[in-house]
Amino acid sequence: MRILEISQKLRKELEKELKPDRFDHTLGVAYTAASMAFVFGADVEKALIAGMLHDCAKCMSHEEQVKICEKNKIEITDVERRNHSLLHAKAGMYLARAKYDIYDPEILEAIRWHTTGKEDMSLLEKIIYIADFIEPNRRPLEGMDEIRKEAFTDIDRCLAHILHDSVLYLQTIGKECDEATMNAYLYYKKFYK
Repeated sequence: MRILEISQKLRKELEKELKPDRFDHTLGVAYTAASMAFVFGADVEKALIAGMLHDCAKCMSHEEQVKICEKNKIEITDVERRNHSLLHAKAGMYLARAKYDIYDPEILEAIRWHTTGKEDMSLLEKIIYIADFIEPNRRPLEGMDEIRKEAFTDIDRCLAHILHDSVLYLQTIGKECDEATMNAYLYYKKFYK
């Protein structure tokens, strides 16, 4: 199946599954990821598909996400158990494979790590993580203009910038930080000076 056919098929299916604002966000991530893939020489098709499916489990309840992970022996951290906004990545990785027939490990891993990040991310993982943060429908945060420029000029600096701001924000509001996010921050902070 060609990229256009896959993209149109996923678009139609996801438009039925997701709330309108989540669907708009999904398209924003997919097209931002594809644009970044053009710039950095990544596989545009994989970026588009991973962007389309990154939030495919977001419409499920936290309990449903936990059930999917437990049933399929997908490890759940204590932080993920307490935080609905993190677990959808692991459940989404499963759904991408089981429901949408995506078996490419690069795409699945990009979906898996799009919420927390991790140490030594692949190019596609970085692209999906960043695209999720900067897509045009996102509420503009402080420094967003600079982050969006970095996303197309210095991907590691951009990643480090987002991780820095995320860790700082979580500390400021007294929320716990997932271990994978902290490890990613410590790994990439050398790029953000």
